[in-house]
Amino acid sequence: MIGGIFPVFNKEIATTSSFVREPGKVICAGLDLRVFRWTQVMIFAVEEINKNSTILPNISLGYRILNSCASPTNTLRAALTLAGGIEKKESNSSCPPAISALIAESGSTQSLAVAGTLGPFRVPIVSYFSTCACLSDREKYPSFFRTIPSDYFQAKALAALIRHFGWQWIGAIQSDNDYGRNGVLAFTEEVKKFGVCVAFVGTVLRTYSMDKILDVVEMIKQSTVKVILAFVPEGDLYPLMKEVVKQNITGIQWIASEAWITAARPSTPEMYRAFGGALGFVVQKVEIPNLKPFLTSISPYKDPNAAFVGDFWEVMVGCRPNLPGTQTVTVKTKKFCTGNETLENFQDVFFDVTHLRVSYNVYNAVYAVAHALHHLLFCKKPGEKAEKLCFNISEIQPKQVTDHLQRVRFRNQFEDDVFFDENGDPPAAYELINWQLKDGQVQHVTLGHFLSTASGEYKLSIHEDDIVWRTGKKVPSSLCSNVCTAGTRKAQIKGKPVCCFDCIPCAEGTIANISGAADCTPCTKEFWPNERKDECIPKAKEFLSYHEPMGIAITVVSLLGATLSLAIIMVFVRYGGTPVVKASNSELSCFLLFSLFLCFLCPLTFISRPTVWTCMLRHTAFGVTFALCISCVLGKTIVVVTAFKATFPGNMVAGKFGPTQQRIIVFSCTLVQIVICILWLNLNPPFPDMVFRYSNNKIVLECNPGSEAAFYTVLGYIGILAFICLILAFLARKLPDNFNEAKCITFSMLVFCAVWITFIPVYISSPGKFTVAVETFAILSSALGLLISIFAPKCYIILLKPEKNTKKHVMGGKKP
Repeated sequence: MIGGIFPVFNKEIATTSSFVREPGKVICAGLDLRVFRWTQVMIFAVEEINKNSTILPNISLGYRILNSCASPTNTLRAALTLAGGIEKKESNSSCPPAISALIAESGSTQSLAVAGTLGPFRVPIVSYFSTCACLSDREKYPSFFRTIPSDYFQAKALAALIRHFGWQWIGAIQSDNDYGRNGVLAFTEEVKKFGVCVAFVGTVLRTYSMDKILDVVEMIKQSTVKVILAFVPEGDLYPLMKEVVKQNITGIQWIASEAWITAARPSTPEMYRAFGGALGFVVQKVEIPNLKPFLTSISPYKDPNAAFVGDFWEVMVGCRPNLPGTQTVTVKTKKFCTGNETLENFQDVFFDVTHLRVSYNVYNAVYAVAHALHHLLFCKKPGEKAEKLCFNISEIQPKQVTDHLQRVRFRNQFEDDVFFDENGDPPAAYELINWQLKDGQVQHVTLGHFLSTASGEYKLSIHEDDIVWRTGKKVPSSLCSNVCTAGTRKAQIKGKPVCCFDCIPCAEGTIANISGAADCTPCTKEFWPNERKDECIPKAKEFLSYHEPMGIAITVVSLLGATLSLAIIMVFVRYGGTPVVKASNSELSCFLLFSLFLCFLCPLTFISRPTVWTCMLRHTAFGVTFALCISCVLGKTIVVVTAFKATFPGNMVAGKFGPTQQRIIVFSCTLVQIVICILWLNLNPPFPDMVFRYSNNKIVLECNPGSEAAFYTVLGYIGILAFICLILAFLARKLPDNFNEAKCITFSMLVFCAVWITFIPVYISSPGKFTVAVETFAILSSALGLLISIFAPKCYIILLKPEKNTKKHVMGGKKP
């Protein structure tokens, strides 16, 4: 025998106990046609199994159904009644005294009471509509099973729906029982993973006073949320729904739990005004064959003792069946039936069997118990050949049925696999329902699915274009704060939920290229944010180029200096036989002018984008050409000093310092610099480098000297040569007045040393391309100083004062 407990009547009539006599029977009211159909589906399934020769052959499955009045107390009373056995047993009956399994209950709170009480006795309980995730606890409820997915899965489905549409600021309504509290708790934990905030949680119950209902309504009106989840059974939510419609609260997108999204009572055009477009998940629907003829054949005259049929007949037909023992007429009907009434042509939603959902769960629950009993009694699965029983019916124990129920796995006539996991839960499969108004009637339209996969993941599919929203065709928005635009990030407001935030611009060097960014992302070293700070763009590359004023000026001065050097060389060649040119040591002068020509060309290598070759060339060419230049000046200085020391009788220095020795000095001094440069290039050569420290939004392209020591060694060597020249020229300061070569050299060396002594601190402190400009300025100014100081006086005499270009004038002594 299978027991069944259903809330056929959804309200218990309160009575006061006098404690004088034994309390009377519980009186319930409010027949629920939807639940009554569930009882009939259970009966239909039992009769269908009894007619099926492959399941429990030659064994009749019995049933007994009791009403719970949707009350945990009455549910527990009914469960204990069924588990305790039949009160009055016929002497010739071979039925066992107690039920083998219990199909119960719809409410999670009621199922918790039953499962907690009967669990220690291992009485199998199969629920068809209790979804609380708490019932999956095998330690507390070891014999509880269900054919409807747990709220654990429904919470995941609802959270996936919220995430799919980007709702961040929502409200929640829960029923004041285990179903509502645990459902909202599981949902809240899921949506928090996606950064969704629950603004408020209202609590309702069918027995609440109107004041409590109005408090929840006021909470809805005061809140800024536009999406509200109602995790409430239909009976508990209905009073709130009526008040919401009464106060004309519209513009809310309602999200429903499976307990009320397809319920018939609230699915009316009146409720649609406020709840139209509601979305919610339900278990899949089926159409059970032959069920409709079974429902239309219900009659109180077939079995006068059939439970609840008389009440059903009174509600459906409108009269009380005239049966033996009926003596009064109810106030509601005020008449007896004639006996000719029938349900054959009734057009009521009760007889619509094309969208069965919970009824399908009841159907599967009965079949699951039948399969477990078959395997227990015949030691084979239904469909396999079973010759005889392998177990005595009278010895069936609840624990054995529970063990076999845990292992049940079969495919029903609808090609659905029926089985239970280790927690007694079925696989999760939901349909997404949308409330739509068609032909003046509220239709529950399927617009998507939520399925669990074999890998444990979940897949949500939605036909968005077909959804009817309460706000029209546009997806409603529900945010505490507007989404931060690209280029800004969220800044949490102290004391408010994480969904309420300010938007502040990204810090310097960071971007946010998506809307709603929690943090800004730093750009890589070679990139910098644009003005909107939503994209990293390449930094501007800075180097001294020919196209900018500074580069043009350096180029012009360089070419001008090189041209002057060549012009002076031509003058010296043209006037090579004149006394001024001869007295200046024409060979060393030409070497010096050629080296100055090269010095003027050196700055050109400092302009344009640095490359490996230009970096190596600019520093080494500068070092070698200036070493050659100063070596020539050194040679000239030594020549001047020795020439006039030779005027003293017996001094043989001039004879030992001829052209060969002059060339040796120039070559050897230059060779030292060449060796230093070769070592520099081989050990740690200069290379092009990108420098980021000068500015955040640009990259300075410059030549890294590679070895700072080598660079300053090259400069130091040139400085040593210049210092020697300066000392020797200073010693020659008392030479004849008309011959001013020594004075020119002294002045040129003073200019040279001043320039390069000033260069070092300025070079070190100059940023970016100005470092290059400082170096080129030092090169050009020192070269010009040498050119002008040494050769300008000579050119002046040669070109403008030819009368002074005589040996007498050049060798003239002191005036008398």
